[in-house]
Amino acid sequence: MVRPEHRAGSDQLADARGMAHPAGSAAPAGRIGGMMTDPGSPAEVIAQLEALANPEHKASTAKRIPEELVIGVRMREVFDLAKRARDLPLADVRTLLRHELYEPRLVAVCILDFRARLKRISEDERRGLYELYLAEHDHIDSWDLVDRAAPRVIGGYVVGKDPEPLYALAQHPSTWRRRTAITAAFTLIRAGELDAPVRLIDLLLDDPEHFVQTSVGVALRELNRASPKRCEEFLAGNRDRLSSTTKRLMRDSRRSS
Repeated sequence: MVRPEHRAGSDQLADARGMAHPAGSAAPAGRIGGMMTDPGSPAEVIAQLEALANPEHKASTAKRIPEELVIGVRMREVFDLAKRARDLPLADVRTLLRHELYEPRLVAVCILDFRARLKRISEDERRGLYELYLAEHDHIDSWDLVDRAAPRVIGGYVVGKDPEPLYALAQHPSTWRRRTAITAAFTLIRAGELDAPVRLIDLLLDDPEHFVQTSVGVALRELNRASPKRCEEFLAGNRDRLSSTTKRLMRDSRRSS
């Protein structure tokens, strides 16, 4: 699924790239003595992404993301950059999430994920990550952007709380919001909270979208690992609803368990 704004014209795309390369100036390398510096702004993040661009990797990523939206940076390098940028203010993370290009948005969700993993994160900080993700969900519009942050940013926040927001996401028209709901459930399952994930699986078991079904299959796999009895109880009344994708993932789970 491609957002309408993904079909931007060349002028709009030039404006997006201009954030990193102002007219009449050389592209900042973002390096000191051959080492990448810690970026202090969205513009510096994008400048470093441009410096890391690799034509071969761009061609690979363009198989699943519109080519005009791809800079072409290896995932390992994106993750390393996000780690160095993880202390950016949330306002700057929001700016990256709203960027037209793919890699700035990937950096943004990685930052959210890295911060949600911190052991000493406060409840207010965790809520801020959760609220930012949901407020900017229109820009989190591919399976990997969802999967990178939803388990810890959304699921991690909902653990121990009312799961109603996940049920609302599971019934949203957007494929990616529904994937967020079921992917967030992985964290609840691992925390031993099984009721909400079982309800989410039930809500989405008949979903027609492949990218939702794959996550439903993984959720069932995680449920089976956490509580084979609870999984069998659910499957007993719903086996005829399982898609081929879900069945395959369940078979893989039982081989490895």
